[in-house]
Amino acid sequence: MSYVGVKGGKDAILNAEQLVEYYRCRKGGRPLAVDQIQNQMRLLVDKVMSEGSLYSPEIAAIALKQTEGDPMEAAYLVRAFRSTVSRTCFSVPAKSEEMFCIRRISSSFQDIPWGQVLGPSRDYAQRLIRFDLKDEAHLAVDPPRTDDNAPLDEPVEKVVAYLRRQGLMETPVKDHDQVPYDITRQPMAFPMDRSARLQRLTRGEDGAVLALGYASLRGWGSVHPTLAEVRVGYLPVKIRHPYWRTEVVIGSVMVTEVEAICSFKKVEDPQSGTERYLFTLGYGMVFGHNDRKAIAMSILDRALCADQPTSPVEDQEFVLFHIDNMESQGFISHLKLPHYVSFQSALDRIRSIRDKSNNTRANTPAS
Repeated sequence: MSYVGVKGGKDAILNAEQLVEYYRCRKGGRPLAVDQIQNQMRLLVDKVMSEGSLYSPEIAAIALKQTEGDPMEAAYLVRAFRSTVSRTCFSVPAKSEEMFCIRRISSSFQDIPWGQVLGPSRDYAQRLIRFDLKDEAHLAVDPPRTDDNAPLDEPVEKVVAYLRRQGLMETPVKDHDQVPYDITRQPMAFPMDRSARLQRLTRGEDGAVLALGYASLRGWGSVHPTLAEVRVGYLPVKIRHPYWRTEVVIGSVMVTEVEAICSFKKVEDPQSGTERYLFTLGYGMVFGHNDRKAIAMSILDRALCADQPTSPVEDQEFVLFHIDNMESQGFISHLKLPHYVSFQSALDRIRSIRDKSNNTRANTPAS
């Protein structure tokens, strides 16, 4: 009997897969080209790369085409593919000051070095449907030629560096002997150090990270920051040459980086015995262009630094387990699998309780 069930299930699964392909192309027309998805749906591709934890616009575009535009399922495919790719080398720690910025804004100061660069953003556009896109005659659009929005192609001092020179911002203590945590090879164990938390946050599902960051702003946490800087640009990737032992640039990746100024804390100087008050920092960095997620990530980063959690968004296990795309959709999707035996047990239990209740009422004399 089990063999018949397995055999029939296999046929049904194969037919379901074929039906998916039919639904994907059933309306006819020209199939979407991968380069169209990659170049014209860049924000969606960036989202999939971030959650899939693999910087490959082409692979992300193929996954989106395969899943009919489902970003969560596409990220699942990308992460599965990533697990099959061999690791050939390690990059040296990147310095985000070297980023080729196409967007750089600050809500803390109006005047910042090199000025505010709005870059490509819909933050300042009207939220109105453009019906002219329904029949677009041409796609090529020349970039604006204005100096006010020109990219920054040389290192620019960060806003937090200015605050540190003023003695107003905390400076993280570096442990040069500490090896960064690798969440792809090491199991999760709480409490997690900051390197592990940041890795988990940057791979987190966009909506989940946003929702918990928003919850903190609404009072379910204690973090309500001011943004020192939002940067979008191309970060050079360097490795140490195996023969020359010098740093060599092998390419670049587009990232969004956010540094958020959070509430201040009291710090005692052990040498002088004096007290100082310093701003704390929340940090976020994700693949591609995604201001929203990077900002929410910086909020959660700071919230998870709490020594004594007082709200759900400050609890590491609550946040880091529930924002993960694979974990959450896997657990929700398992409810679609057969639960015949366990539900039959629940049915037997409730029927037994009902029968006992009816028998008790029948044997109880009327008053």
